[in-house]
Amino acid sequence: MTKRSPSSQSYVRSIKRTFGGLISHLCEGDRLTCIVDGRHDYRVAAKASDLRSHLILKVYPNPKRGPKGSPRSPEARERDAAMFPVDQLHQLLRHTCSDHKRETIAFGRRLESIMGRAHLIAVWKNFIKSRSERRPDRTTPAMKLGLADSRWGWERLLSRRLFTERENLPESASLIYRKRWTKSLPELVRKHAA
Repeated sequence: MTKRSPSSQSYVRSIKRTFGGLISHLCEGDRLTCIVDGRHDYRVAAKASDLRSHLILKVYPNPKRGPKGSPRSPEARERDAAMFPVDQLHQLLRHTCSDHKRETIAFGRRLESIMGRAHLIAVWKNFIKSRSERRPDRTTPAMKLGLADSRWGWERLLSRRLFTERENLPESASLIYRKRWTKSLPELVRKHAA
C-alpha cells in the first residue's frame, strides 16, 4: 500500500478558494470538472461540504516511469493525455517568465505583478497565439470556442483602457489590479510625468 502524504492546510485553503470561485460562475445545476494530478490536497479540498455536490474530480497520479527511452506504460499515456493542457501551460510559464524558471535569480516582487503577467499570458495564449506551431491552422483557442471570430493582435488588446469603476469586478480582481492584495507591502506610489 502506498503511503499517503499528509495534506497541507495552506494548499487546501487555496484550492478550496479556487474551486469555490470557479463554481460561482456555473449555471444552476451544472458541475465543475477538474482534472488534477495525484496531490492529496485536491481530494481533501473537494470533500468540503459546500463544494462536493458541485464538483467532479478526475485524478491522474504521476505513474512510475521507466529508464529514459523506455516506452510509456498505458497509465502514463492516459495521464499525459488527460493532463496535456495543464502540462502545456506549465511549460509555457516556465519558458516565458524568468521568475518561473527552475534555475534563476529572478523573482516576482509583488504577487499582484506576477498575477498581472499570468493574465497577459492567458489572453495571449487564448486570443493571440494560434493553437498549433506545427500545423498551418492559425485559429486560436478562443476562435475554436466561438469567443472570437478572428485572431487578436496586441493593438486590439491594449487599444483602450477599461475603468475598474465601470466594470463588475470581483473584489479579488480589484485588489490585484490596484496592487493592494499583499497587505504587508507599502502602498504602491504611482509616478506620472509632469
